[in-house]
Amino acid sequence: MPLSQLPTLLLYILIVGYTPGPANIYSLTCAMKYGRKQALMMWRGLLTGFTIAVIGMAVLSHLLGEALGDYVAYLKYLGAAYILWLAFQIYRESGAKVKSARLCTFWSGLVMQLTNAKMLLFDLTVFSLFVLPYSDRLIDMFPVAALLLLAGPGANLLWLMAGDYLRHIFGKYQKQIDIVMALLLVLCAVVILLN
Repeated sequence: MPLSQLPTLLLYILIVGYTPGPANIYSLTCAMKYGRKQALMMWRGLLTGFTIAVIGMAVLSHLLGEALGDYVAYLKYLGAAYILWLAFQIYRESGAKVKSARLCTFWSGLVMQLTNAKMLLFDLTVFSLFVLPYSDRLIDMFPVAALLLLAGPGANLLWLMAGDYLRHIFGKYQKQIDIVMALLLVLCAVVILLN
């Protein structure tokens, strides 16, 4: 990728990575409901899942080039189904006293990222726009993959910290917040399915 493309890539990362999406909303919700310590455990799963996915997408993009785009579109159904399941779980437990943090674990974060269609399509788009037109070498995918960590886990961590801060402010409105978060996740799933 030419260095002249770096500002465009960074702007794209900022716009897509830091706007509401499934993993960002999930990070916010976990921190608000279970606190920073438990949410950071889930974030480690997001980080691991993102790293696995971005490396996988880099390798697949390298191997399949533009042909991959046709097949990645089907992943959105799996991602949307998982997001809807999370929305249902958040809604079902809305307002309930926290008994366990079973929805906010390393494994839930890992699964969230590996089924996050927004993130997978974002990675594929970045590789096909910013790397493949300039190079077909696999090694050239990895610096861009490292920058994508700013968009995924970096943004998720920011949303998590915001949730931890808001936890103390909005604690008495937990049921309403859970319902709004569940509705936002449903909206994310709908948007994924419509694209």
